Amino acid sequence: MTGDGSSAMAAATESIRRIPALDIESFIHRAFLKAGMPDGDANIVAQLMADADLNGSDGHGVFRLPGYIKRILSGGLNLTPDIKVEKERDAMALVNGDNGQGHLVMRYCAQKAMEKAKQSGIAWVGAHHSNHAGPASLYAKMPLAEDMIGLYAAIGNANHLPPWGGTEMLLSTNPIAFAVPAMEEPDVVLDMATTVAAYGKVKAAAQRGEQMPEGWMIDREGNPLTDPTKSDEGFLLPIGGPKGYGLALMIGLLAGTLNGAAFGKDVIDFNADFVTPTNTGQFVAAINIAAFAGIDNFKRSVDSVIRSMKTSPTLPGYDEVHLPGEQSHRKRLDRAENGVPLHDGLLKVLADLAEELDVGPLA
Repeated sequence: MTGDGSSAMAAATESIRRIPALDIESFIHRAFLKAGMPDGDANIVAQLMADADLNGSDGHGVFRLPGYIKRILSGGLNLTPDIKVEKERDAMALVNGDNGQGHLVMRYCAQKAMEKAKQSGIAWVGAHHSNHAGPASLYAKMPLAEDMIGLYAAIGNANHLPPWGGTEMLLSTNPIAFAVPAMEEPDVVLDMATTVAAYGKVKAAAQRGEQMPEGWMIDREGNPLTDPTKSDEGFLLPIGGPKGYGLALMIGLLAGTLNGAAFGKDVIDFNADFVTPTNTGQFVAAINIAAFAGIDNFKRSVDSVIRSMKTSPTLPGYDEVHLPGEQSHRKRLDRAENGVPLHDGLLKVLADLAEELDVGPLA
């Protein structure tokens, strides 16, 4: 038992095929090239999207490709953005993404944060006029390569959450991620929405023909909503009741309002509007471990904490204690060796996209 609620999902009736991650990356690259994205940028975005699939972020990898392509072809995305720093001090920067693909904007921000943290010990880089950038963990993990701790948060690209006690959807899933490096154990990576489930999971469940577990969504009368095809009849539930609402609000103020990005009523639903610039707000922070402690000593201490958690007694029905990011790490090992599982419904959508763009199919 994992305790994550996945057992409540109805078994998919469609078959699953395992596709090598490199094949997925190549397909994404070809699709973006055909849609007009410059080769270098298409390569970066394809790598990051395939990496999301490897990590088990199934609602943020190749699953998102048709929507991204539709936005490009509809003129809603700038294919040649001038991503640049508008304001900066020693430990901060504000970046204008110029309506570029979110993956490009946030990679730029993460690199800027690491560069500044090497000198200042810590750096915070916010962005406005960005776009959807995939799973939060992609950018929280980037500082790990420089022996830094990473933090990332974003405004979700559609509102699916009302303020606690209300019914008007003024908030999104507003994800947040932390990444802390270990020495011998897998790095600790927390990637979470401020709602019980990310909306990408709802869309993925609908595409697979599955039902949602109770507790993900309720309708406007407060009743459980389990049919993902009727998600527009209700809204997502926050984690921890009013605490999740408060966390979503604060992330919105930091990633949106502080950066001059869209928040609240100004958020564009990128699932329905493919033309209007989303002005998505995000931020990434990097903490240089060396500014606080010896890097190796810190990593060994993290190992010790991990092992104390892993060896603690379990409740009846639980086989082991999991650390944040551990199951994603296991998925990555499995998928790197055996391929990424893609269901027939998604493969059909991708085949249609390949035909529309006149590019070689994925499989």
